[in-house]
Parts: sequence; structure tokens; C-alpha cells
Amino acid sequence: MGAMDQTPHILVVDDDREIRDLLAKFLGRHGFRVSVAADGRAMRETMRDGRFDLVVLDLMLPGDDGLTLCREIRAASEMPVIMLTAMGEEIDRIVGLEIGADDYVAKPFNPRELLARIRAVLRRTASAALSAPEPEGVVRFDGWRLDPSGRTLTDPEGNEVELTAGEFDLLLALATRPQRLLSRDQLLDLTRGREALPFDRSIDVQISRLRRKIEPDPARPRFIKTIRSGGYMFTAEVDR
Repeated sequence: MGAMDQTPHILVVDDDREIRDLLAKFLGRHGFRVSVAADGRAMRETMRDGRFDLVVLDLMLPGDDGLTLCREIRAASEMPVIMLTAMGEEIDRIVGLEIGADDYVAKPFNPRELLARIRAVLRRTASAALSAPEPEGVVRFDGWRLDPSGRTLTDPEGNEVELTAGEFDLLLALATRPQRLLSRDQLLDLTRGREALPFDRSIDVQISRLRRKIEPDPARPRFIKTIRSGGYMFTAEVDR
């Protein structure tokens, strides 16, 4: 793979030609490959023709707006999205309550601020990907069998236990890091990566569901312990 292939590729979607040209030149000078699109139709065509590492997406676009396009991107991929917006009161919604954007920059903006946000989001994305170990075969604990390749969980009697995708990812994250305190934020990063929100309580819900499926007594868990003011710890002895 050549050096060009390893350079992060940014797609800028904005109907303002001056902003497109400014960002293409500025980001290009700072080590990024940049493609541009003026609206949703052009964005879709450009994304069909190339692979991108991050999208800078204007909220106010002709035709499909940025919220619609961000939902569309998020439904199809895990690619990071930074929204450009002048609508301060919309920030909470934009950053993820509804659509799962990774960050936002308010207009008018300093290109250096956007550059810093792009680098931070790409760094977080790479860190989340690297922090989860590759599955190295079956994980066994107390008679249970967790198979990353087949994404199956089998109880000590040999019965397969049905888990949602989120529950499986959470149990795998815990069981491959036994005796280690994992905060909710760390578990969100390991299981949902960029989709996670700082106020997301889904980890607690999934832990509760997992306990009902694997703990002999969910009210007195043996495998997944709650650490007060800390997070959770997988305390079973694990054989990999």
C-alpha cells in the first residue's frame, strides 16, 4: 500500500463554494486528501467512487439537509461525521441524540479549529479500533463457551443462549479483559465506538439483561460485578 493510500481522505459537503475551496486547500496543506460535494446527490456519487475516513457535513444544504444525510451515512457505515452548523440551539440534537454525529463546529469557524476537531475524531476512532483485541478463539468461563467467530454463547449444559449483537459485544469486551475495571465510557468505546454518547446509559441496561441470561442469581452477580462509582468488572476465571 502506497503512502497516498494511507493519507486520511476527507469528504467536505457544503453548498458554499468558497468554504469548499477553502477547506480543500487548507486541509490539503495539512496532510489530508480532500474531496468535495455541494449537496446530498453529489455526496452519494462521490462516496460511491471512493473510500473516505471522515465527512465534514454542512447542516443547511439544498435538498436533503445535513441531519438527513448524517442519518443516511450512519445507517450504512461507521464513518465519522463532523457537522458544520450555525444553529447553536440544535447542537445537542446534532451531536448525537438523533443522528450519531461525532462532533460539530459552529459557523463562522476558524479552519484551524476544524482541523483540530478532525484530528481528534480520527484519533479517537483509531484508538477505539485498536483498544479492542482481535478475537483469539473461544473464551471459556465457569462452563460457559463464548465463540467470537461464530458469535455464539453456549451455557454449561450445551444450550445456545440468544444474545443481541450489543449484548454479545459487551460480554466479549468484558470476558476478554477479566479482573479489570472497565468504566461505562470504556465499555461504550469498546462496543459502540463513535456511536457512543457521554450520557448514554445503554451499558447499564445491557449489563442487566446479560446478568439475567448468564448469572445463577442476577441479584447477586458472580461474573459481572458492579464497582461502585467505577464501572464493571468480569470476575470469573477465564480460559482462552
